[in-house]
Amino acid sequence: MPERGQPWKILEWWKILKSGGTAATAIGTVVLVLATFFNAVLLAPAAQAASLVTVTLTFDDAHVDQMAAAAYMNSKGLHGTFFTPSGFLNSDSLHMTTAQALALQAAGNEIGGHTVTHPDLAQADAGEVTRQVCDDRTNLTNMGLRVTNFAYPYASSTPAIETIVQSCGYNSARGLGDIASQIPASAGMPLSETMPPADPYLTKAPDQIDSTWTLQNLKDLTLKAEPGGGWMQYTFHHINIANNPLNVSTANFNALIDFLVAEQAAGRIIVKTVDQVIGGTVKTNPAGPPPPAPITSGNLLRNPGFETAGPVAGGAPSCWVPGGYGNNTYTYSTVTGAHTGTAAEQLVMTTYLDGDAKILPPLDTGQCTPTVTPGKRYTMSAWYNSTANTQFELYYRLGQGNWQYWTSSPLYPASAAYTQVTYTSPPVPAGATAMTMALTLTSLGTLVTDDYSLTEAVLPPGAFEPLTPMRLLDTRTSSGPVAPDGTVSFQVAGVNGIPASIAAVTFNLTVANSTSFGFVTAYASGTVRPNASNLNYDTGQIIPNSVTVPVGPTERSRCTTGPAARHN
Repeated sequence: MPERGQPWKILEWWKILKSGGTAATAIGTVVLVLATFFNAVLLAPAAQAASLVTVTLTFDDAHVDQMAAAAYMNSKGLHGTFFTPSGFLNSDSLHMTTAQALALQAAGNEIGGHTVTHPDLAQADAGEVTRQVCDDRTNLTNMGLRVTNFAYPYASSTPAIETIVQSCGYNSARGLGDIASQIPASAGMPLSETMPPADPYLTKAPDQIDSTWTLQNLKDLTLKAEPGGGWMQYTFHHINIANNPLNVSTANFNALIDFLVAEQAAGRIIVKTVDQVIGGTVKTNPAGPPPPAPITSGNLLRNPGFETAGPVAGGAPSCWVPGGYGNNTYTYSTVTGAHTGTAAEQLVMTTYLDGDAKILPPLDTGQCTPTVTPGKRYTMSAWYNSTANTQFELYYRLGQGNWQYWTSSPLYPASAAYTQVTYTSPPVPAGATAMTMALTLTSLGTLVTDDYSLTEAVLPPGAFEPLTPMRLLDTRTSSGPVAPDGTVSFQVAGVNGIPASIAAVTFNLTVANSTSFGFVTAYASGTVRPNASNLNYDTGQIIPNSVTVPVGPTERSRCTTGPAARHN
């Protein structure tokens, strides 16, 4: 289940079922060639080998809860393929680190590509698709990972996307929902993928496994495939994460592993990674194209009024995608009851336990999302009507693909007529390169939005901007106690999200561990120390005071002590 700290998972539980064809299973030519060196009797075991079911265990999205599952699987002599979006690694405590991905590889598992930010590729243009696919492989390779196979996020692909995946040096790419399973809509589909696959850049697999699957459902994928042979790819997301719609319990996962070990020992299946099934060399990987030049003035959003249709007929408008997190059910559509123009976007929440739903600019690598500058604030507005409360929800991107939940605006009330709301963000966090935002629906009801705007905030001269609390200086852990008549200077402007253009700063000045009485004066670096002190203290006293200090020409501030004593 996607959390606010996991914005890339806004569509995680989409279940895409596609009709699949059938194909004949070919006997491996290597087996036949070897047989000719002996005699015709050896062809009978070769035929048995051809009917053996090959099982592959795949894991999507680099969730850290997969590590324990991998450890159990590996302890039983089985290995899996972990399709890993490079933007997820090192992003937060819920996802793997680079070191953990390398450890999986060192243990005999395979790391596969899964794009940079986990988008719906069919909603993106060719440049964004190429960046997502090629740059993801480049990122993973630069981390020391061997990457030769790919999986489509949300199983969303087109022939053009398949061609791009191949051009990025991948040997295969996995879809979902093409093989019969316990999902009713899959009835009549093939019981397994062919060996070799008819289309290596859209290999067939059952639907992703979720919390509704029983242990018998998991076993049946293999048992029903065994008579005809072929290839069975299991797809896991979460292991032992209670209340997550894509969860599998540890008990069921471990029992499945034990079952597969027994089936392999009995000679009915063989468990392999995708790389062991597909084979092929490690190919060169071209870099994706640079993103389009960002909009730098006025409204920073592309297609702010939804007037340009998206690439998928009946889907979201260009540069907008549906998203949400939590346990809820919603639909989205383009409607004609617009504030201006001919299009607006409507969300309808039909079941709700928690989380939200929204239509927002995609969490991409640069095709649509606005570029922002750390330390600056941005003002957003939108027109809406709704039957329930709504609010802006904001995300920011670190680097090329690490998207993080940022903050939310206050709630705005339901409105029968179009109403405009405006919200100004806090200063953009340090290291952020882009942002996205949207009005959200957080309960049952209907929300219609139109005519979004995002501009750099214009503050009146002398206005104070609130900041997230931070520590600018602590002499207990940096330079040590300040001696009598001592001075310390520290950087203020241009660090920790503080704009470089500020004129003054307000901060708490605290004295601790003083050995005698004294005073401290705070003032701008490069200027003469004022006669008046900002803080007076006594021996052993811990005392703070709020101080407003101009920032000097060197963008630094300075604190000077009186002659009496040392302190921190």
